[in-house]
Amino acid sequence: MADIAAHLGVSRQLVSLVLRDLPGASEATRTRVRDAARELGYRPHAGARALRRTRSADLGVVFSPVHATEPEIVQAMYDAAAAKGYHVILAAQTPSRSLSTSVDELLSHRCAAVVVMGAEVSHRELRAIVDRSPVPITNVGGGNRNSSYDVVRSSGDIGISLAVDHLVGLGHRRVSFLNSSTMGPARLRLEGYRRAMQEHGLELDVVMWDGEHDEQAGAVAARGLLARPELPTAVVAGNDQIAFGLLQVMLRAGVRVPQDLSVTGFDDIRIASVPGVELTTVRQDPALMGAAAVELAVRRVESPKSPPALRSVENTLVVRASTGTVPAR
Repeated sequence: MADIAAHLGVSRQLVSLVLRDLPGASEATRTRVRDAARELGYRPHAGARALRRTRSADLGVVFSPVHATEPEIVQAMYDAAAAKGYHVILAAQTPSRSLSTSVDELLSHRCAAVVVMGAEVSHRELRAIVDRSPVPITNVGGGNRNSSYDVVRSSGDIGISLAVDHLVGLGHRRVSFLNSSTMGPARLRLEGYRRAMQEHGLELDVVMWDGEHDEQAGAVAARGLLARPELPTAVVAGNDQIAFGLLQVMLRAGVRVPQDLSVTGFDDIRIASVPGVELTTVRQDPALMGAAAVELAVRRVESPKSPPALRSVENTLVVRASTGTVPAR
């Protein structure tokens, strides 16, 4: 502000009045100050503004850059927050930065609420954060209704059921389910598989493991299927990364997709639509997830006595080239 005042030959107090949109300056003066601010590249200091406010308008978000779906949800949160008059402040959780460190960083910025991304975050971890946080906490990705924090998740059971129904409609009867038991929504997605298979009167074939749920895990699971006397005709993977790892191993082993084996995933990450992959998958809409997270967080900020809520976002099945009719054997 001092540079603008010196540039125009006016007082700093007058510049402050104009930039804060307060009365006391003529329209001509306001125009001169605003033009000078643009010319000099002036930007208001967000931190200083936050300190002057009686209530913060910042929403803190902890996310993991390595998770394929989280950046898209964060992008949607920016738009949803702006529509409600709030701003988003990010803190990345990395191998060298713990969840606790990231949350503390956001709290030091006086955020009005904190959104924790990640289905892998346990209820115990979230409860520990709630116990020391002066602001509401929202978890995006997994979890169940509880009295401590809000939860936004996709309807994973329904999504997996859609995948099974699609495969059965193509004539498949031997449908395997692959997933890591340590994935946050693993139980919900397994329930969807079990329910759909039982409704169709089909035998369950569940391959679960403790550990990662990435491409390498999918590759290991694929090798286990190849070691069997006979492959299933279709595989429902717990997420797209598992499905992608499985696809790579199967194709190198000479198994044609979908002529010999149909494969579905979950999440609809960007690589799922790439030519050569074209994965049939369950899409959890990142725009809906992000908007729901902002809505619940702001609700708790503006109505502090409101109890924590659960918001389940519906999924859709995106059919691509990785699924086809059951092979003749």
